Amino acid sequence: MNRTELDIASNRRARKYERSVTLRRVLWTLCQPLFRMSPRPLFAWRSWLLRVFGARIGEHVHVYGTTRVYMPWNLTVGNWSTIGEWTLVYNLGMVTIGEKATVSHGAHLCAGTHDFEKPDLPLRRPRIVIGSQAWICADAFVGPGITIGDGAVVGARAVVVRDVAPWVVVAGNPARTIRDRNMT
Repeated sequence: MNRTELDIASNRRARKYERSVTLRRVLWTLCQPLFRMSPRPLFAWRSWLLRVFGARIGEHVHVYGTTRVYMPWNLTVGNWSTIGEWTLVYNLGMVTIGEKATVSHGAHLCAGTHDFEKPDLPLRRPRIVIGSQAWICADAFVGPGITIGDGAVVGARAVVVRDVAPWVVVAGNPARTIRDRNMT
């Protein structure tokens, strides 16, 4: 077994973002009070503000003011979708949410990680795709590089570390398929 020491100093010295991305992050941070303190029903305002910062937001989208979006320019949300209260969209990589999808309150979409097999732990930005009509329930965690199929349901507090097939219900830690989603 080949073991070596972590090189945290190299990790901290590494340039993680281009200057333009760093500038956008600073500007977004300065504008976040406009997003966070907007009254609950001002969904169009929050969608507009996200679009100003490069997000691709569909029509009739509800994003709540307590939602935390790290990089709006790495976010696409389809028509009639919702990102609930206190949701964390850690979108260092692209996060795509399909049409009529729901990401419930307290969920964590984590599109950023580190390569733990390298001593300097370089930053990785794998994308996350949430299919149309999918539902990510309260407090669920969706890990880096995951695709949630169309119509799938991720149960409350589930931890998704593998792709989820379309039209199934998954639950648990790690999330496992518990049944098909049959809508009548």
